Amino acid sequence: MFPPHILSRPGDTLCCTGIPYREATSVINKVEICGVNTAKLPVLKNAQMRSLFVSLQKGDYSARQQLINGNLRLVLSVIQRFNNRGECVDDLFQVGCIGLMKAIDNFDLSQNVKFSTYAVPMIIGEIRRYLRDNNPIRVSRSLRDVAYKALQVRDELVNKNAREPTVAEIAEALQVKREEVVFALDAIQEPVSLFEPIYHDGGDPIFVMDQIGDAKQSDKIWLEEIALKEALHRLNVREKSILNLRFFEGKTQMEVADEIGISQAQVSRLEKAALKNLRKYIKEDN
Repeated sequence: MFPPHILSRPGDTLCCTGIPYREATSVINKVEICGVNTAKLPVLKNAQMRSLFVSLQKGDYSARQQLINGNLRLVLSVIQRFNNRGECVDDLFQVGCIGLMKAIDNFDLSQNVKFSTYAVPMIIGEIRRYLRDNNPIRVSRSLRDVAYKALQVRDELVNKNAREPTVAEIAEALQVKREEVVFALDAIQEPVSLFEPIYHDGGDPIFVMDQIGDAKQSDKIWLEEIALKEALHRLNVREKSILNLRFFEGKTQMEVADEIGISQAQVSRLEKAALKNLRKYIKEDN
């Protein structure tokens, strides 16, 4: 079932923001055509964000509205990751706003974590849940139950420990085998077409099917991926953030330093320490 609407009808306002519907949909349409248009969306500085969270904790509901308005660009940037899936951008934006509001309601100021670092996984998670719920491929009820319980436990453990839990921790909480959690979560992942382009540099595109390796190696690669994911989950928030920015988003050490507010030398030291810990955790798991 489709989640509660955040966008209403033309002429009304975006109920979580107060922005006119026509204006909001105009912004969203530009996400599809030429990137994010942030000209009419407010931008909050870190000090403003912190002040608003303090006010929200004291019961100031207007602070919550300002936090939502000031972080819509975050939702717009996240939904761009799902643009090539043929989904309605309006729907993804609505669902992303639900994830944003959950992040605002659950954010803990006492944890030394940037709000965007905390919110992005929650927004992505909300969108992925929506896509899974609307997935036409049937998954057995038992697998689906385990998967959704695992996702619920994962959210609880993230809120409790301020870090991503390992598969083993989720399995222990559910009192099931680790492999059962992995199979269940894998079963509800959205399928990808073999003919979906994953890279295009102006010449011939590279499709998913071009990247499929030898089936004999698939089990080994799959196990290595699980080991890597579990090792990544054991890193602290700053280590994960630096590795993500450096190796998944392709940013330079200087760009990472500017983004998280430390020196390039500190980024270099933290990156080396994170990679060292990653190798250690992978060896321990093996």
